Amino acid sequence: MSCMLESFAEQEFKNLLDFLAETPQVVRQLSQDLAPDELKRKPSDKEFSVQENVCHLRDIEQEGYTVRIEKLLNEHEPVLPDINGAKLAMERDYNSQDLATGLEEFARLRERNVSALRNLRPESLGRTGTLEGAGKITLKRLAAMMREHDEDHLAELNNLREWLTKSKAARL
Repeated sequence: MSCMLESFAEQEFKNLLDFLAETPQVVRQLSQDLAPDELKRKPSDKEFSVQENVCHLRDIEQEGYTVRIEKLLNEHEPVLPDINGAKLAMERDYNSQDLATGLEEFARLRERNVSALRNLRPESLGRTGTLEGAGKITLKRLAAMMREHDEDHLAELNNLREWLTKSKAARL
């Protein structure tokens, strides 16, 4: 029974990594065929535009997940800093950046992180650290948090596309 549970857990983790690996392509699909001004539009000041979502995903991948994965693999019980994504968006003026560059950087960073996670021995997934605002986490839990973050942004991008389509139709 234990071997079957381990096999199920391994397959579940593989599926999680497959999802993470596919996210950049899904983001690319959700951002294609939009006019440059549509990429920067947002329903409210509290929400991200398509452009801001892409740049946010890139920066969180680099400054959040890449750093956290490296610390969890190379340090004993590291403290993993939280990142204020809304503050970064304001400070870095994401809507003035290049979408294609942001997408490519996100895809490159994500590929590297997923590759690092795929190449780990199962026992390495239990390495722990303390994530500010969340408490003690394992490397495996960090990967699950990456998926949750992706799911939130993919839902936001889907909603943005629907909103953009409806507002375009209302203007015609």
